[in-house]
Amino acid sequence: MTNIDENRTATRPLALITGVGRTVGIGAGIARRLAASGWDIACTYWTPYDRRMAWGAESGATEAIAAELAAHGAASAAIEADLTDPDAPSRIYDETERRMGPVTALVMCHAESVDSGLLDTTLESFDRHFAVNARATWLLIREYGLRFRATPGTGRIVALTSDHTVDNLPYGASKGALDRITLAAAHELAHLGVTANVVNPGPVNTGWMSPEAQEEMAGATPLGRLGTPRDTAHLVDFLCSPQGQWVNGQLLKSNGGLG
Repeated sequence: MTNIDENRTATRPLALITGVGRTVGIGAGIARRLAASGWDIACTYWTPYDRRMAWGAESGATEAIAAELAAHGAASAAIEADLTDPDAPSRIYDETERRMGPVTALVMCHAESVDSGLLDTTLESFDRHFAVNARATWLLIREYGLRFRATPGTGRIVALTSDHTVDNLPYGASKGALDRITLAAAHELAHLGVTANVVNPGPVNTGWMSPEAQEEMAGATPLGRLGTPRDTAHLVDFLCSPQGQWVNGQLLKSNGGLG
């Protein structure tokens, strides 16, 4: 995605979506849905994370996503950012504002997620999970609150979470911190007329599930299937819409009824 600020129209609000590095990811699904609903999109991604995960980096993903967003009439920009760096959030906003303008909605799909339990989690992994999932979330929300200039009542913050903790200690614990940080914004940013909600998308297979895990999780869901990025995107789209304004300070499960 390139510098396209000259193509933006004043009538389209801007959503900043983190964690949009793969075409099959939840972040990309949300970006497509918001673009179709009239938003322009700024995305962040971090290729080195995908490279060290089992699914690997997806060549040409940002260009493919940009083309899909453009098909919905959206201007877009992609910003590569390492969220373990505490200076990254402010740089993301600087770059977004320079290329696209002020942010109206902040949607956080970024995550560090490497399985380990109570006995085998390393200090490095624990700290990395909290740096990305908790600290970066706080800093992104802080920058959003400091820079928010949109009409009161239009601002939106949505963060994706998880309730998985067993054998997934650093991920689950840091996502729990993300929940509290995001929900605090519903009250502390009330003077801006901003809503803040957390969404738990449940089991969505974006390339990380084994065939056994897919079968087990689908069987545990009343609807008998796994979630899709589109399922999560529909809820986020509603929360970001004018109709979603009265939903605030909530942790919402969009998981097909998984117990």
